[in-house]
Amino acid sequence: MSNTLQARVAGALTNVRSARAGTDVISAGLVRDLVVGADGAVAFAFALSRDDPASLVREARQAVKEVDGVTAVRINVVEPTGNAPAPGPARPAGAGHPPAPAPAPANPAHLGKIIAVSSGKGGVGKSTVAANLAVALGGQGVTVGLMDADVYGPNIPRMLGVSERPAVRGNKILPLEAHGVKLISLGLLIERDQPAIWRGPIITKVIQQFLHDVEWGTLDFLIVDMPPGTGDAQLSLAQAIQLTGAVIVTTPQEVAIGDALRSAKMFERVGVPVLGVVENMSHFTCPHCGERTDIFLSGGGARLAQEVGVPLLGQIPLQAGAADLGDSGAPVIVAQPDSPAAIAMRAIAEAVRKRAGRSVSLPILTG
Repeated sequence: MSNTLQARVAGALTNVRSARAGTDVISAGLVRDLVVGADGAVAFAFALSRDDPASLVREARQAVKEVDGVTAVRINVVEPTGNAPAPGPARPAGAGHPPAPAPAPANPAHLGKIIAVSSGKGGVGKSTVAANLAVALGGQGVTVGLMDADVYGPNIPRMLGVSERPAVRGNKILPLEAHGVKLISLGLLIERDQPAIWRGPIITKVIQQFLHDVEWGTLDFLIVDMPPGTGDAQLSLAQAIQLTGAVIVTTPQEVAIGDALRSAKMFERVGVPVLGVVENMSHFTCPHCGERTDIFLSGGGARLAQEVGVPLLGQIPLQAGAADLGDSGAPVIVAQPDSPAAIAMRAIAEAVRKRAGRSVSLPILTG
């Protein structure tokens, strides 16, 4: 059935014409990776250039929705590349599997090990982990950059206590520095109340600019704070550069574990190794009696790590006042270096360093 439905969907798309190309969107190669599931769900990428009206995507969506048997339509708008397929029928991809990106270019040596910190959903403390991981590594004698790729929620500047606009020298943006870490963020370049209402191609350009147009100097590690989910930013980063690996952040409850699993699988399918899982808000340890209480159940991070086949890098406990420290620009690893959360973060930093293949031995901070 799906093959017949796929043919009908492709046929419907031939009725949508691109004025720029002078032909239909299928023949013009604008529709890519057409997937039709057994349940009637249709997904494909649409290569929309600057000269194409956004209404072209809406026309394509409407044409597909009107095909009998189609239950849902998902379109991923991408930026055309020089490697676009030749005009012809849409190229089918494996059902349920996103296309692997083209091989990433060789990394500039000065960026060092590039590690993405990601999560399947928001609210699990991904940015907090990324900020403290970067500061922990920076305190262990290596040079660290922190790139805030969470364009929809660029909170790294607040967490590290910086707000001034970066200077530009020549054609390069000069990153700010805080707590021994070089950092760049969209939050430093736009007004606080300005929303990032952007399509995929713009997100791609921001990520490429942060990678190539920032004067990072020579780094040992570049930590990249990703937006939650499995969207344009993750794929754009995987296509733009060869990631050393990804760290998946989750909380213990199953609603977070399921989303984190999808995040881990996404990185695997685009050729990025998952270094391990961090379980945040793992438990609460009473500061007076030391008793441990599992607020959000227990064991979720370990189960996720086992399913993905990677190590559980660490469990970070809930800590009273930690959120206030982040809001004030003082990461817990700096403000309360002997606290349970800071100790856990230093251990995670050491585990990440080892998994990333560092050959030098770095000291553990003692506060």
